[in-house]
Amino acid sequence: MLLNDASSTPLSFTPRHHAVADFDFDLPQELIAQSPAAERTASRLLDGRSHPPVHRIFRDLPDLLSPGDLLVFNDTRVIRARLYGTKDTGGAVEALVERLLATPGDIWAHVRASKSPRVGQRIWFHNEVTGERIKAEVLGRCGPDNGLFHLRLPSEVLPILDRLGHVPLPPYITHADNADDERRYQTVFARQPGAVAAPTAALHFDQTLLDQLAARGVQSAHVTLHVGAGTFQPVRVEDLSQHRMHSERFEVPEATVAAIARTKAAGGRVVSVGTTTLRALESAARSGVLQAGASETEIFITPGFDFQVVDRLITNFHLPRSTLLMLVSAFAGFEAIQRLYRLAIEQQYRFFSYGDAMLLDRLQASSADH
Repeated sequence: MLLNDASSTPLSFTPRHHAVADFDFDLPQELIAQSPAAERTASRLLDGRSHPPVHRIFRDLPDLLSPGDLLVFNDTRVIRARLYGTKDTGGAVEALVERLLATPGDIWAHVRASKSPRVGQRIWFHNEVTGERIKAEVLGRCGPDNGLFHLRLPSEVLPILDRLGHVPLPPYITHADNADDERRYQTVFARQPGAVAAPTAALHFDQTLLDQLAARGVQSAHVTLHVGAGTFQPVRVEDLSQHRMHSERFEVPEATVAAIARTKAAGGRVVSVGTTTLRALESAARSGVLQAGASETEIFITPGFDFQVVDRLITNFHLPRSTLLMLVSAFAGFEAIQRLYRLAIEQQYRFFSYGDAMLLDRLQASSADH
C-alpha cells in the first residue's frame, strides 16, 4: 500500500497494471490544511526534480524556471455553488451546482436530502441572512449514472448564486465558508465563471510573483477548465479500467497553442500550473497535435500515459485513491511520487486544497519506473 512502508525499496509494479489500492496512503488528520498560508507565496514547495528533493518556499519559483519557459494557468473562476434550502414538503436540502447549462436558469446539481426530490417537486433555496428565497423545480435526473439532478431556477443562475450561494469548500475542510475563503479559494487571475472547485496549485500565485516571473522572461498563457465536484471523488473500483471519469468542460485558446509551439521550438519548457491545466492540454492533444477549441474531457491519466505537451508540473498534494494522485504518478513516476509523499508526511507538509505544493518534471520514457 502506498507510503505505509517507510523504506525506499523499489516496488515491483508494472506501470500499466496498478490497482487502486496502490494509490492509498495513511495521512495524519492534522496535515489536512484547514486554512491557507498567511500569504499565498508563503506555502512550502517540495522540489521533486532533484535527488534528493529540496525543501523550498513557493516564492522561490522564479529561480527554478528559465527565461523562455511557459507557465500555463487555468483561468476558471469558482462560483458560489453551494445552496441551502427546503423541499416544498419541508425537508432540508443542500445542493452543490455541478454545471451551468445553456438554458438560462438551468443547472445540474448534486442534491443531499433525507429523501431524494421527485420530478416536478419544488425546492426553496434561501439566504439565511437576508431571508431571500427562490424557487427551483426538479426537472429530472441526469449526469453519470443519473447521480445529478436537473434543476430550473427562475432566472439567470450566477446572480442567484452571488446572492444565495456559499463558497463550495471541499468536504475535508470542516469550517463553514467565510469572507477569507471568498478571497483565498480563488486565484488572483480568475476570469471565466463555472468551477465548483479551485485549481488549487494556482492559489499560491499573487500579482507580485507573477510580475517577478514575467521580469525573469518566463512567459504565460491560459486555458479554461471548469473543475467539477468529481475531482474529490475517490476511485471505488479496484480495476482501474472499470473507472468512469467525470466529464469537465475546457477550452484551449489559439493564442495558447501558438505560445506552446513557440516555446517548444525555442527549447523552453511548458510548465502546467496544476492538474486541471494539464488535463485540458493533454486532452486537446490526444490526436497527437495540440488543437485549439472548446470540448469536454473524461481523460483518465494513469501510469503509462503518453504525455504530449507538458514538461513540468506544479501541483498540490492529492487525496488517497484519487484520480489526481494517479495523474501525478503517471507524470513523475509511481515510485518517485511514493517517495515524495512519504517525505512530505515526514516533514509535516500541509495537504490538499489549502496546502503546500510540489514541483515535478515529466518522467522520461527511458527512465520509466516499474
